[in-house]
Amino acid sequence: MKFENVLADINGFGKFQKMIIAINFLGRFTLPCHFVLNNFIAAIPAHHCDISSLDDFLNLSQAERITVSIPVETDGSPSSCRMFAKPQYHLLLNSSDATDASTVPCQDGWVYDNTTFKSTITSEWDLVCDRRAKNKATATIFFVGVMFGAIAFGSLSDRFGRRIMLLVSYVSGMLFAVASAFSTTYVMFAVLRFFTGFCITGIVIVSSALCVEWVDIEHRKLVGVIDSLSWTFGSTVFAAIAYFVTDWRWLILSVTSPLILAIITWRWMPDSARWLIANGKLEQAQTYLKRCAKINQREDFIHTLNEEVVFNKEARGRTYTYLDLVRTPKMRKIALKTGLLWFVLCIATTFYGISFNIAGFGLNIYLTQFTYAIIELPAKLSVYYLLDKIGRRSTEVGALLLSALCLGINIVMPKDMSAARTAVAVIGKGFSSASFGTVTLYSSELYPTVVRQNGMGYNSFMGRFGVAVSPLILLLDEVWKDLPQVVLCSTAILGGLVARTLAETRNRCLPETIEDLECCNLTYKLGMEKFIKRI
Repeated sequence: MKFENVLADINGFGKFQKMIIAINFLGRFTLPCHFVLNNFIAAIPAHHCDISSLDDFLNLSQAERITVSIPVETDGSPSSCRMFAKPQYHLLLNSSDATDASTVPCQDGWVYDNTTFKSTITSEWDLVCDRRAKNKATATIFFVGVMFGAIAFGSLSDRFGRRIMLLVSYVSGMLFAVASAFSTTYVMFAVLRFFTGFCITGIVIVSSALCVEWVDIEHRKLVGVIDSLSWTFGSTVFAAIAYFVTDWRWLILSVTSPLILAIITWRWMPDSARWLIANGKLEQAQTYLKRCAKINQREDFIHTLNEEVVFNKEARGRTYTYLDLVRTPKMRKIALKTGLLWFVLCIATTFYGISFNIAGFGLNIYLTQFTYAIIELPAKLSVYYLLDKIGRRSTEVGALLLSALCLGINIVMPKDMSAARTAVAVIGKGFSSASFGTVTLYSSELYPTVVRQNGMGYNSFMGRFGVAVSPLILLLDEVWKDLPQVVLCSTAILGGLVARTLAETRNRCLPETIEDLECCNLTYKLGMEKFIKRI
């Protein structure tokens, strides 16, 4: 008896499965918050040199002190990084009088505008001017942690199980995040952000697999869309949280606090029965299956699992590693294609997040964050309809090619048509969001159960590598202004072509072992109903 048949008997989408989805939705809330957190905690407020120590200005107002102490930029604002070597009193009579007075870097630190943010790591450790690179590095450090965490948790959850590694990710991610909020130095903060990224990435990898492995074929697409919508929900709510919590330390604590509730609800989270069976742990699998049947009110359908027919004997008890992704021909092709797809996809998706023209919206940073999030909603809802209507492969190919089309339109559209260019960018962001929402479900269905977490960890690693590369692509505008868009348009087209070569997984049972995949066994190749008819 195949696992899909057992799942059909005990209801593959009952109260038990809905409980798993709800618990995972709660745990995933904090992920998008941490991923965009750097836009707020590392924001650079307006600033200028601190001139409070200049005692000979005691009879001058603050505005007059700034006039005689700080040169102005071409736009008329005070210089952010330089001050006059000596006070220029003549500017009090004519502030527009050009002067050739020598300037020096800020001598006593900076003064920051606290109108929007009460405090940021920028104002905390003066990460401006010649230290600005450190400010930009915090996001990179976090995503490097995410990149390596994906590899680690992908392997560990295939070795030790989904449930325990989900708890490890919850607890360790929360501890490192809370510790980072109490950082006393920049180096301490950067190290803790690395480990925060390393640990919380396990949440998205493990929770996605748990949901997919517990639901039936018919509802896998719903689970994929709900997982994707949890990201949209978190991003949308984060805009409101950031608006009310303007201190960087409290903001970190605020977006991390939901993990406390996730840890509490973890006690009701089952391990993956598929994984347990694949690893020869039939008694534990039976325990969870009976629990599922009881909650779904299907106790009469519980059978004693026959280990001879549930899984290949060679799969049970064997430890799988990342090397198993490249040992066999078909598995190797899937790993190569999905890895390239995630790398290409994350470049294009990150581009829309980085290069949006904020001024084109005329909104502040909070409304901009809300706009980024809310425009994903219609795209992801349309994915729910398309996944079964035209299939995973066609949805992914179409979304990527339409993203490329939007990039191409903006290359040839005149720069003075800012409103139209912004509208095209918004539409492109929607298509790229649809492609990203599809690829997570699609990839998890392509990999066999025994290496699914290894595969998703590898894919996530490739995706974060794409995140790291995309800022470098944007630097190509020094060669030609439109070169970044040309490169990104090309990568989106490449992604569409790669996706076109992958197998369709709509209405197909999940492969359990690598042998299932390599031999194209009937259970994988045919839908569950056709399989039952054959036997």
